[in-house]
Amino acid sequence: MDDESLSGSGIAADAKPEEPRSALTVEMLAAAAGASAEDGIWLDVIRKMDEVYNDLLQYEVALEEKNATLEDTQQFISSVLTSMSDLLIVCSRAGVIESVNAALASLLGVEADALHGRPVFDLFADDESRQRAGRLFADLGGQAVEDVEMQLKAANGSAIPVSLNCTPRFNGVGKMLGLVITGRPVGELRRAYQALRRAHEDLKTTQQQLIHSEKMASLGRLVAGVAHELNNPISFVYGNTLAMKRYAERLARYLAAIHGDMPRQEREALRGELRIDRLLDDLPSLIDGTVEGAERTRDIVDALKRFSAPDRDERRPFDLVEVIERAVQWVAKATANQFEVKLDLPPALDVLGSPGQVQQVVMNLVQNAADATENARERRLEITGRSEDGQALIEFRDSGPGIAAANLDKLFDPFFTTKPVGRGTGLGLAISYGIVERHGGKLAADNHPRGGALFTLRLPLA
Repeated sequence: MDDESLSGSGIAADAKPEEPRSALTVEMLAAAAGASAEDGIWLDVIRKMDEVYNDLLQYEVALEEKNATLEDTQQFISSVLTSMSDLLIVCSRAGVIESVNAALASLLGVEADALHGRPVFDLFADDESRQRAGRLFADLGGQAVEDVEMQLKAANGSAIPVSLNCTPRFNGVGKMLGLVITGRPVGELRRAYQALRRAHEDLKTTQQQLIHSEKMASLGRLVAGVAHELNNPISFVYGNTLAMKRYAERLARYLAAIHGDMPRQEREALRGELRIDRLLDDLPSLIDGTVEGAERTRDIVDALKRFSAPDRDERRPFDLVEVIERAVQWVAKATANQFEVKLDLPPALDVLGSPGQVQQVVMNLVQNAADATENARERRLEITGRSEDGQALIEFRDSGPGIAAANLDKLFDPFFTTKPVGRGTGLGLAISYGIVERHGGKLAADNHPRGGALFTLRLPLA
């Protein structure tokens, strides 16, 4: 074939043939090579068909990828539904069951497939539960409902109490399609609540034991002060008792003389010798002093017994000032070296709570101040109090080195202590913080601008 024939066919002599993109286009282009110029339109058609074919291939690949993703999603949902221990029911707006999980089928003793297409009302064991379910569907209005207790019917006819939660489900345009119902047998919930209640009671018991143990540890450190407090009135009673014993012997001699045959003049002389008149004048004061010493001993023992007894979370009005004074007296007496406590308190601050527990808090704060100032040049604690915004505000400022900035945030943590081994358990401030919190108050620690630690105690006024 010469150049002219090539030119007559509409294809330039020096033009390169277009690279084929498929077997179909190769054959068609080969056939069209000898065609006339009027057949060029078929080449455009063939190219369009080739583009459509390639698009179909791409769509097919994308469809296969989406199908694989859909299968993975379905498998994931199926595994989740199978693994759920809670009950699951998916139903239409009319109450027709569309899907259930294995947990529900196992609980009712039926096959899951046998429940599909049945009314959800058939699952309930009594008319009351069916009526409640009917009202639930009628009044739902797109709002979720929680903890509705109903009776489900098992395959053997028995009733199973369950707690159900109902949530509406919607389509892409927000139209309500039906309900998703989840639940759990009430018996299981009750066992969980009982276990939680037992754990709470055990925690309360442990907390009370910790408080009592810390109280006993504090009491052990205060034994010397308590012994000193008891020693004064007991010594007073003992001395008065010895004096009254001597007076009793004189009175016995004088009464024997009166009832005997002793002449009057000798009796008068004996009366003067035994100093009966002075004895009678002194006897009332001896008796009063003995009674006072006995009452002081009784009060100290009673306060000691109340402090050491296990607390029963009593709530009664009491004078906070009196509790602070008693706590300071006990701790100050037990301090080995001179420890000065300066009180600036109002006549009374009535609060509501347990005086024994609050006394434990105050004693702990005073004892900590005594320990903090042990190596200070001047051992001093200033306690000031006032009422402010319906609360009793008590401030404890010592003359010690203050609290390290790194320890301020950890001061009330359990078992945290800066004292040497054997001097502290790390529970005193943590327990004190809990006691104050249960009384509706607040306990805070900081450093005073002029030096020393500053503890602030707030308690609601009665």
